[in-house]
Amino acid sequence: MQLDELELNCPPVFEINQKVRTRKLIRNDGTFPGQDIGATLAKKGEIGYVVGIGTYLQTSYIYAVHFLERGFIVGCKKKELEEVEEVS
Repeated sequence: MQLDELELNCPPVFEINQKVRTRKLIRNDGTFPGQDIGATLAKKGEIGYVVGIGTYLQTSYIYAVHFLERGFIVGCKKKELEEVEEVS
């Protein structure tokens, strides 16, 4: 990975309290406590809110997303999320 490819060189794409939707099925990779590896944490299209922003391997942002229907807070990468447009 080249230095100009680092996601952390730019500000986060999503902000705290922003409403987001999953772009794909998210399963437990072993980092979510209390659930089996491979367990579904969020289905494609589920809505949640960004409640925290951290980093992964000093290269990318990880967004802590609270999925209200499941009650889970799941760490998601930018490519796994999309903004939900609010209708005025």
